[in-house]
Amino acid sequence: MKHLFKLFILFLGLFFAHNIQAQKVYSCDNKYDADVKVYVASNKYDADLLVFKLSNKYDAVENKGLWYFVENKYDADIKVYFVENKYDADLIIYFASNRYEAAWRNRSKMPKMQK
Repeated sequence: MKHLFKLFILFLGLFFAHNIQAQKVYSCDNKYDADVKVYVASNKYDADLLVFKLSNKYDAVENKGLWYFVENKYDADIKVYFVENKYDADLIIYFASNRYEAAWRNRSKMPKMQK
């Protein structure tokens, strides 16, 4: 019985660890290398996601708009390509000036930022 409980706890840990997506982001030069094509809106009300750029990669946890930009694509959890036309984008973001503003405005697009 004790063994089953430990297996259950291990399973839960693995399940939740898989569903929590860190947001270490790499900006690609080529759209074909990207996981997600992103358009930066000039108004936060047009955005699917309000993003705050972090200065510390250890703060980049979960899928809630806290992004840390890495210099190497192999260090990234997700690769993005910034498009110039919002109709070419998979996701529309707005760069927030405050960390507390980072949030999803269109939750149906959340899976786009999960690998």
